[in-house]
Amino acid sequence: MTYMSHLKTDSVSKQHRDSRAAGERPKSPYNVAFGILSALAILMIVAGHLGYDILTVGGLFPYYSFHVPLFMFISGYFYRDEEECHPLAYLKKKAKRLLLPYFIWNVVYGLLAAALRAFGGFSMGEAVSLKTLFVSPFLNGYQFILNYAAWFVPVLFIVEGMNLCMRLLLGRLHINSEWLILIGTLAVGILVVQFAIEGRVWGLYKTPGRILFLYPCFQMGQFYKKKLETRDSLGNVPYFAVVLGVQVLLHLCCNGLAYSSVWCTGFANGPVIPYVTVVSGIAFWLRVSKILAPLCEGGQRDISAAQSDVEKRNGPAAAQNLAGGFLLHLGRNTYAVMMHHVMAFMLVKMVLAGTAAYTGYLADFDFVRFYADIDYYYLVKGSEAFQMVYLAAGVGMPLLLQKGQDILLRSVRGRLQAGRFGRG
Repeated sequence: MTYMSHLKTDSVSKQHRDSRAAGERPKSPYNVAFGILSALAILMIVAGHLGYDILTVGGLFPYYSFHVPLFMFISGYFYRDEEECHPLAYLKKKAKRLLLPYFIWNVVYGLLAAALRAFGGFSMGEAVSLKTLFVSPFLNGYQFILNYAAWFVPVLFIVEGMNLCMRLLLGRLHINSEWLILIGTLAVGILVVQFAIEGRVWGLYKTPGRILFLYPCFQMGQFYKKKLETRDSLGNVPYFAVVLGVQVLLHLCCNGLAYSSVWCTGFANGPVIPYVTVVSGIAFWLRVSKILAPLCEGGQRDISAAQSDVEKRNGPAAAQNLAGGFLLHLGRNTYAVMMHHVMAFMLVKMVLAGTAAYTGYLADFDFVRFYADIDYYYLVKGSEAFQMVYLAAGVGMPLLLQKGQDILLRSVRGRLQAGRFGRG
């Protein structure tokens, strides 16, 4: 994500040089494998909201059995112990990168939802108020519907803060063991799932429920980085044999693997299996990302540079660089896609609604559902292939919006700096 990507990626850049000048520890080179993993994770989020099983490996890895925890895993992997030296600065940085853009866009979507209700005939979203602007995002994130997919952002900020405070406390007690942290947080998460199965996680209890359920997944990222990554050397054939074998057994022995992280519901197989599916899903796609990483190394350049390279030398290598460049670009901008893809879906549906209303085509378009149900996705001629149009819009439009936002911000900063120099 453009803001969230700073949690997950460390690139050699001007920030690297500035940090050395300031006496801070320089950042590591960009982690290509985790950049790809971030891109795949956001594609699963977008496809999951469509019900488009393009990345489920034939249904073997249902999105809702691991994709939200996967984002926590990635964020946890990039947490650095040095942050504990300056905890307030760390929290300020996270608030700036996560909460500030979230609340800005929450205002925008609140006003947009109000306008659609008042003038467009829609019946989605709550009224704009102090509660829906600043409180509801921490309760469930569904206040204005059009940006509901970004419910994850406030949760991630809270998890980041909890992790920092826990590690500071354990450090003071000299028991800052990754084994202890993982086992302890998993025990709490398993207890939350059991409570949810028993119907005890309801109403406002869902807020701490989703946080505590996802908290161990953040710790899994740190545990992998510190304890497992150097030992992750098993060959691809036996590795995939084990992971796929476990996943097949899970399907044979369980009553469906999907569940809802945001609502803490759908746990049909006891309190442990949800975390088993998290581990198996992460294990599968992490290895896929590592296999793809060497193929995408050339894509670390800006995607525009990759495009110009294609113009210079056509061929498989150029296309490979372009594809790799797109994946890594997407991996750096998952925040924008998370925030805006539902609105992108809505724009596609508005085009289809206009076509149905004014041309006589698409006669089976359901206007009642269109105005009331954000999860209504009209498929032209009932074709499942049309889901690719939604997927392309859900990824492409937010990336274009982010590009425009970046250009605007650079322009504003340039004008401000020019003004300062002019006054000087």
